[in-house]
Formats: sequence, C-alpha cells, structure tokens
Amino acid sequence: MKRIWALCFLLAATVAAASGSEGVNAPAQRDKPYVVLISIDGFRWDFQNRHHTPSLDRVAANGVRAERMIPVFPTLTFPNHYSIATGLYPARHRLIGNTFPNGDLSAWYSLRRPEAVQNGRWYAGEPVWVAAEKAGMVTAAYYFVGTEADIQGVPMTYWHPFDASVPGLDRVRQVIDWLSMPEERRPHFITLYFEDVDTMTHGYGPGSEQSIAAIERVDSYLGALMDGIDTLPVADDVYVVIVSDHGLIEKKIDDSIFVIDTVVDLEGLSIVDHGAAAFIYFAAPDQARAEAIRDAINERWEFGRAMLPAEAPEAWRLDVDAGFADVIVQADPGYLVYSTENRVQRRSRGDHGWAPEVEGMHASFLAMGPRLPKGETIGPIDVVDVYPLLMAILDLPVSTSIDGDPDRLTKLLDPRGGN
Repeated sequence: MKRIWALCFLLAATVAAASGSEGVNAPAQRDKPYVVLISIDGFRWDFQNRHHTPSLDRVAANGVRAERMIPVFPTLTFPNHYSIATGLYPARHRLIGNTFPNGDLSAWYSLRRPEAVQNGRWYAGEPVWVAAEKAGMVTAAYYFVGTEADIQGVPMTYWHPFDASVPGLDRVRQVIDWLSMPEERRPHFITLYFEDVDTMTHGYGPGSEQSIAAIERVDSYLGALMDGIDTLPVADDVYVVIVSDHGLIEKKIDDSIFVIDTVVDLEGLSIVDHGAAAFIYFAAPDQARAEAIRDAINERWEFGRAMLPAEAPEAWRLDVDAGFADVIVQADPGYLVYSTENRVQRRSRGDHGWAPEVEGMHASFLAMGPRLPKGETIGPIDVVDVYPLLMAILDLPVSTSIDGDPDRLTKLLDPRGGN
C-alpha cells in the first residue's frame, strides 16, 4: 500500500509542464458563459433554514437548491473542496486529509505549510480550472483548495494565496473586477472562498451569537456580489454556484473524551488527530501491530470505533492503496478522541470530521444561471456530483474517469437555453 502511494507521488512530481491559457481566452472560448464557484466553509445544510439569509434565499428562488450535499470521508476542508473541484473521492485525487504524509512518512502535506499546498505533485485528478486552462480558457481564484498549485504543470491565470485577513468585500470586489475585464482576458471560471462561518462555529458552536453573525455577514457578501454582477454587461451569462464542504456540530467536552495513549503504546508512530477522528500512520506496514492497536482501542472505548482501512464502511470509498492511515479511529457524533492528553482541545465548541453519514456533517449546494430552473429544490447530492455540472456549463469535455454522477445535476440544464 505504502509503496504504491509513493510511486503515484513520484509520478505526479515528474509530470511535464503543460501550457495553460497564458492569460488570453482562445477565440473558441470567448462566447462561453461564466461560472463563479463560491465556497462557504462549514455552512451546514440546514443553516439557511435556521437563520436570516436573504441573499441565499434569492439564489434559491432564482435557481436550484439541493436538500443537502453529502461530504466525502474524511469530512474535512481540503478533501471535500478538492472532491468538488475534481469529481473524485480522496482515494483517487490523493488529498486524503488536511494533514497527511506520503507513503514512507518522509514528506508531509499540511494546510499550514504553503510549500506543500503550492506543490502540484500532491494533487491527482484534473480540477475544473486545469481542464479550462488546457482548453485555452482564462481562470481566476480568490482561494479554493488546489488553486495555489501548478497541478499537471498548469497554473491558474490569476490567483491569491490564502490570507484570512483580507476582508470579504475586498474579495467580492476582485471578482467583479475580473468579470469587468476585456473579453479576451476575462476569466470564465472564478472561485471565491469565505471561512467566516467555519471559524466562528468552530470557536463558539452552531447557533451561537458569533456563528449566526458570521452567517449573516457572509450572506451580505453574497448580496454585494450578486448586486455587482447585475451591473455588468455579462450579467445574463453568469452562473453563481454556492457550495460548502461540511457541516459542524457541538462537541461533547466532558469526561467522555478518549485519549489513545492511555491504552496504546504510540512510540515510533505518527498520529494526526483533530477531535472527531485520529489517524495513526506507520513508516512501514505492520499488520499485527495495527490489529493490536485497533483491538486495544475497541475493547476500552464505547463512543467510537478503531478500524483498518479495509474495514471502513464501503460508502467511505477508502481504497486500501490510497495512502490512508494504517489505523483510523473515528468517534461517534459529538464525541472526541485525541492521541495524548496535551492534544485535547476543550475551548472550542463546534467541530466536524465525523462520519459522512452523520446529518450534522452534511453540506449545502445552490446554483443559479440562465439554463438552470428557478425555485427548484432537489434531493440529496454528493460533493463529487458538482464537477460534471461545472464542466457542462463551461462546455468543457470530461476527459478523465470521475466518481460523480454525470447526470444528477447536469440534467437540470435547459438544452434550449443560450448560455
């Protein structure tokens, strides 16, 4: 398993640089529509129903809204964003966590390491912007997982490294400026990201005054964006697609917190923990030790389960050769697990990372544009289903095998529409 993952890592590092749009839309791309893909990190599927969100309600009334969107495992920011962008489960796009090692633990990817985040060799699959750039279509990003890297050697035309200090309205103004550019240089695919809801709901919990204020603040950003788009000559050709990566629920900060090293010797192992789950990595395969750790945890813990990747629920899609942890320790909803006592976090109130089937982990999806129905609510979708829709709107071929349902969202597009 580890050797196969390491080989994929090496191959990704040796991909020859491919040419992108070089900042100019090819003539064949200039009449195509525009897509603004907006991520509201941590915006749970039911937040729109519970809180005052006139701008989101405006999108729902003029477009389509999914009842909920089911995230991938693990229900963390980086794997889910990249699944939205590629239509692949993490086992195939290789972004298996916010923090994880390569096969022999000699290198680590982490959201807190710009040198890793901006290194294209960590990313498999073909995200929308890479397909677009390869087709001669200009793209731009005000944050989105993967947009800082030259994936397949193809950079986005315009992008910003993540900086949480940039005000939301400044990000909105940049998107409007991009859509105001001359036709030959105007991006047709743009991403926009807001972390406010995730940050405040982590810190204070769902339903808190701070979380609600963040929801209303981001909704106001969306209103400013749509008002700005409405003033542009291209307004009738713009699609607004809004997604989130996961939901959040209240943490149980009490005596039920499970600390792994109270029952298992972790010497020589690498552990990534974040409360809802812990991932135990070995430098070399050791089936007997992995099973012993699994059994020791399961014998002493009533609020979760330790498992080997091959034992995970089928719906999680954990290919055993994809570099997942040797032992996965998953807490029940709301319960917490950490590797050691000094890793325990008791101050924050909300979290995510529980199993994808947990309702509180479910995300949001809304979209509006000239070929989409107005005021339609559809049933649950999966995060991997968004990619085919984005590609269809941009009239780009899906040239690689994907995991998303090619028809679940694309069938909503009116074939008689203009753009």
